[in-house]
Amino acid sequence: MASKADFDALDWQTVIEGPALAGLIVITAQRGGTIRESVAMAKAYTEALEEHEGHDLLGEIVAKPPQIGPRDFSSAEDLHDRGLERIRSGVAALEGKATPEELEAYKRFTLTVAERAAEADKSGGVLGIGGERVSETESATLDEIAGALGIERSA
Repeated sequence: MASKADFDALDWQTVIEGPALAGLIVITAQRGGTIRESVAMAKAYTEALEEHEGHDLLGEIVAKPPQIGPRDFSSAEDLHDRGLERIRSGVAALEGKATPEELEAYKRFTLTVAERAAEADKSGGVLGIGGERVSETESATLDEIAGALGIERSA
């Protein structure tokens, strides 16, 4: 079983940023809904903390969410490109130290954060009526995040 102590500071920072970056990439993929999407991400962290606190690697990862935001990047494209690369780097850092179960839990949690952000605000429609739960742009972005994680999205 891996823990924070198994990582150097840079690798740990990369690992803990992955889920938040995934959510931010989705938020910037589609205009609107930033507050709802941010709240949905926070709820995903809270739920994971309640489930994993104090007894596994994911509990350590979600214990203190990183302080990053879209303004830490020069543009949405920069966030997208560098964010996906950092997600890949986080997975690579975990691959050598985490158990297969811990790695899978991390990947699924990261994708869950992104999916929650995508589902938080309907796109299209008028005054919240109609529209789609996840836009085509958000869906394509979720596919890219899943690819960076090396997993498939569940339908």
